[in-house]
Amino acid sequence: MADSMPGSMTDSIKAKSSLSYDVLQLDPSAEAGQIGRGIREHLRTSLKRRGMVLGLSGGVDSSVCAALAVEAVGPERVFALLMPEDDSSGESLEKGRMVAEQLGIRYEVRDITATLQALGCYQTRDDAIRRVFPEYGSDWRNKIVIRGGTDGRINHFNLVVESPDGELHEQRLRMDEYLEIVAATNFKQRVRKMLEYHYADRFNYAVVGTPNRLEYELGFFVKNGDGSADLKPIAHLYKTQVYALAEHFDIPESIRMAPPSTDTYSLSQSQDEFYFALPYGEMDLALWAYDHGRAVQELGNVLNIGSEGALRVYADIEKKRQMASYLHAPPLLCAD
Repeated sequence: MADSMPGSMTDSIKAKSSLSYDVLQLDPSAEAGQIGRGIREHLRTSLKRRGMVLGLSGGVDSSVCAALAVEAVGPERVFALLMPEDDSSGESLEKGRMVAEQLGIRYEVRDITATLQALGCYQTRDDAIRRVFPEYGSDWRNKIVIRGGTDGRINHFNLVVESPDGELHEQRLRMDEYLEIVAATNFKQRVRKMLEYHYADRFNYAVVGTPNRLEYELGFFVKNGDGSADLKPIAHLYKTQVYALAEHFDIPESIRMAPPSTDTYSLSQSQDEFYFALPYGEMDLALWAYDHGRAVQELGNVLNIGSEGALRVYADIEKKRQMASYLHAPPLLCAD
């Protein structure tokens, strides 16, 4: 009978059924070793390439991927590209350079601003912004933020602009302006990937993709941009686990302590305010709980958002996965 169950057994059952951040823990050394073996095997058999190229953004994901590449094949067979542009933070460039020099890998800085200007990236974006804020000028800054979903409403996107005197203005975006701004901005990821493949062709190297599990599964990447790669070493790892690997590899603290950022818009923008429903640690746990069939009540209690809030997060995960299926899909063939 349940009433006669020993206390230790009852505690064991409770521990097994309760949801906590412990489910995201891993052994960084063992994980790094396993990924390294996978990298070497893919390079030798499937890809038949001599080394690896990757873009170093100054963020934790690309830094960890660079460290994994170095551990797998040595620094002499890893090449990094640092690709700033007019809207990216100067800190990102310095952090990327810091990681490359710490790991002892060759790197090159390729400023892509002129290429983006020639493609009309900034002009197209600014024209769309001016249809929302006519006074918007070249000395203003901008970003897009997501609104609504966590409040129980339908997700929508707002445009935030900052005037030269520091005053912020926010307005809901119509679909046409949203799509135009995003399409223009996506030039950045696609130009960077073009450069990565250029150097991969030169050196007979493979291109490394740097998405973590949240980005990979929920579609936070640009098709034929940062979503394109020959191998993706950390796409199975939650963001929390990527940070654990960053500590294992002694990635500089300024990178490990920085909140995840898109570094795409001229205004500082976190990933959760642009795309994810929650900060990365909470989103990690929510995705794990969803994939393991945990009840909304459990997630709601751990995140302190209640069952209704957790249900909205689960619905958001489902919707993002549906959209991500297009991003992951290969080209369709029309032959019988």
